[in-house]
Amino acid sequence: MFDFDMLGLAPTLNTALKEAGFTQPTPIQNQAIPLAMEGHDILGLAQTGTGKTLAFGLPLIDQLLANPGKPAPKTAKALILAPTRELVNQIAESLMALTKGTKIRVTTVVGGRSIGKQIQVMSRGTDILVAAPGRLMDLMDRGAIDLSQTRNLVLDEADQMLDLGFIHALRKIAPKLGTPRQTMLFSATMPKQMEELSRAYLKDPRRVQVSPPGKAADKITQSVHFLAKGDKPSKLREILRQDPDALTLVFSRTKHGAERLMKGLVADGFNAASIHGNKSQGQRDRAIKAFRAGEITILVATDVAARGIDIPGVAYVVNFDLPEVADNYVHRIGRTARAGREGEAIAFCAPEESDLLRQIQKLMKIEIPVASGESTLGDMTEGTAGRSNGQRRRGGRPSGNSNGGAPAKRRRPRRRRAA
Repeated sequence: MFDFDMLGLAPTLNTALKEAGFTQPTPIQNQAIPLAMEGHDILGLAQTGTGKTLAFGLPLIDQLLANPGKPAPKTAKALILAPTRELVNQIAESLMALTKGTKIRVTTVVGGRSIGKQIQVMSRGTDILVAAPGRLMDLMDRGAIDLSQTRNLVLDEADQMLDLGFIHALRKIAPKLGTPRQTMLFSATMPKQMEELSRAYLKDPRRVQVSPPGKAADKITQSVHFLAKGDKPSKLREILRQDPDALTLVFSRTKHGAERLMKGLVADGFNAASIHGNKSQGQRDRAIKAFRAGEITILVATDVAARGIDIPGVAYVVNFDLPEVADNYVHRIGRTARAGREGEAIAFCAPEESDLLRQIQKLMKIEIPVASGESTLGDMTEGTAGRSNGQRRRGGRPSGNSNGGAPAKRRRPRRRRAA
């Protein structure tokens, strides 16, 4: 199939897709949508940035359009669970754009917002409820939400829900849903616990996988700088100055580290903001909105945002600190090269982080090209995986450089609409 018109979606949806600029489905959408529209449970495995939201959102909306009717008070016809507030908001925004002009109501339930207002909104019922498990449990305990009429369940970024300990909430939520129901589970990785989860909640699912777990998007150029921990701030500033107008997402391992790094950048004249667990939901929303609009060009974040930012314009991802969990590296760099665009991922590796880098390369089955410094990975040598022959190493010196490691000018990835 080559375009959305051929998937059998409602004409209203096809019109909304065209108005939103979507013309051709991604591989995960092309495979998952027809199966979901036939009523099958779906187990979808795909890296970040491949269009999973529309893969479950389009068949869900299509089904609601085919079965209109006002939801009863406190009920939701469909429930989408996501692990973070940012991801809940991103999903809801995408679905609202496609349901504009219809009677389908999309509602969000997340922490950090007035629970009283959420109770009031849910008193009218909703068609699609996008929720974070923790706040959903709070509202269920207060009798503000009735899931007995919910016939569609989507678990998005299910592996991260497991990592964050939401499996216990899921075990309490699932039995409250109506039956029979259709369940779709989407994940970037497939750990053993995920297989157990799919067996528990999916009935004869159709498995859709468009790329091996642990594989980054093909259009991401990766590089690593080996340097001392104390040299990271100056190297970051050097890289940021090479393309000051590009949107750059910088990852720090801790909340305090992210805030300290952001304040240091602002003090040096950089246009930066931060999002992490110590920020209120309002502060995080405002920072992401400003970043998306280009009002700020540098966003410093912890992993709380690794799967919650869907901003096609992100040109660079800098891993200021390497993540302690290798999978998170894939999710972090998946914030760039979205929707068919190109992007660049730059990692800093201090000597004490060598084992973390080794685990990342083992997971991804590649050797990340060295941009500067001496590798601290022992017998592993500077590799060529992840770039084509003759490709320059961005954010560092070009391949085969003999000029003493002078940094090459940072080039902005080309912006292209997905084919």
